[in-house]
Amino acid sequence: MDLHTTQFESRYQVAIITLSRPQRHNAWTGRMHTEVRHCLERAENDASVRIVVITGDPAGRTFCPGADGKALSGHAERGGYDPGTPPDLANPGYGIRSEFDADFSYFLGLETMTIAAINGGVAGVGLALACWCDVRFAVDGAKFTTAHGRLNLPAEFGLSWLLPRLIGLVNRVTTAGRTLDEALEYADSIVANVSPNSLRATKRQIALDTISLDPASSVNDANHRLNQMMGEDDYIEAAAAFNDKRQPKWGT
Repeated sequence: MDLHTTQFESRYQVAIITLSRPQRHNAWTGRMHTEVRHCLERAENDASVRIVVITGDPAGRTFCPGADGKALSGHAERGGYDPGTPPDLANPGYGIRSEFDADFSYFLGLETMTIAAINGGVAGVGLALACWCDVRFAVDGAKFTTAHGRLNLPAEFGLSWLLPRLIGLVNRVTTAGRTLDEALEYADSIVANVSPNSLRATKRQIALDTISLDPASSVNDANHRLNQMMGEDDYIEAAAAFNDKRQPKWGT
């Protein structure tokens, strides 16, 4: 496969996959999704490769900020989710257990160790990619964030299954006398930036996934919700607001 959105480099027992769309800050597209899976399959099939490191093109100044804004508008126009991937997509990590056979949860089926070298901000599907890796190294000051709430979407690619298994007991440490204030500030930011339907969907996803040991089911449920919610008015408004760099106006 000719690589247009990624770079693949093989060195002694280590392969490097670089997300490389620097003109778009390494934003994710269907083509990038296709190439990453191809590169992972290539590494998995190479007996000399023991570890894969995934990073962002430094010229893009982020690791991956999530889906490309132009692609987000395309979903709104089509009224549903279009992954933009071909039917002959590579399936690295598939076939080990059916519970691993879905987007990104296939990382659990890989024999090759994966390391995310997070050299800048990471959001949305970029965050999912980093979280599904076995180990994460991050540059000081790198911002980690989800993007689905602001876009009226569910938690994507199994994050509702994975994140509770990665994150510790306390979400934030506050200074004395600031605990209530910071909790209220956080609540206000959720109200302002997360669509009501996305908040409801994500909460339900996390609740259901606490009783599920099946990461692929989590991914497939998220994809079903994604397709449904991309047909809603709040997604159309969110995609427009994202590209216009303004606050969305939620309907419900």
